[in-house]
Amino acid sequence: MTKRAEAKYKIDRRMGQNIWGRPRSPVNKREYGPGQHGQRRKGKATDFGTQLKAKQKLKGYYGNILERQFHKYYVEAVRMKGDSSANLIGLLERRLDAFIYRAKFVPTVFAARQFVNHGHIKVNGRRVNIASYLVKVGDLVEIKEASRQLAVVIEAAALAERDTPDYIEVDHGKGSAKLTRVPGLTEVPYPTQMEPNQVIEFYSR
Repeated sequence: MTKRAEAKYKIDRRMGQNIWGRPRSPVNKREYGPGQHGQRRKGKATDFGTQLKAKQKLKGYYGNILERQFHKYYVEAVRMKGDSSANLIGLLERRLDAFIYRAKFVPTVFAARQFVNHGHIKVNGRRVNIASYLVKVGDLVEIKEASRQLAVVIEAAALAERDTPDYIEVDHGKGSAKLTRVPGLTEVPYPTQMEPNQVIEFYSR
């Protein structure tokens, strides 16, 4: 088991929140952190601690992205015109693994990364196996025809715990989806509050 795959079982408890809104999240039973010291009372959070937690939560939500790659998103978000916080969320939502998770092609963002890496996804007719590939507005993202009847795809489409957001046009019958616009923070269906402004402040210290 990779470090990233193993981490998904601890991220919710480390954050003390059910960040994916999953019915089986361990936080539903144990709201304290993992490990032998998880139940100890925590002191008052500092500004640094608050910003760090916001960064860890956002990184974790998108499949526990590696620090170097996540920092690149910050650099690009600041370089772009407009609000850096909104730009950061827009970049993360355009990741191919995040996009097919939102389109309900797979049940989790971790499954999405594996699904892309295994070559099940095409973008504008070409196979793409890079999870961090950035989808553009109007791109046609499709599940390969031979992969549309996989159990993971059928399971994901039937999930009642989340809906496909308005900024994605999806046809589960054809296994295809399009990004109609880059979403703003308020449009992204996070089960818990995300604070990209705190992430921007963390890196700009």
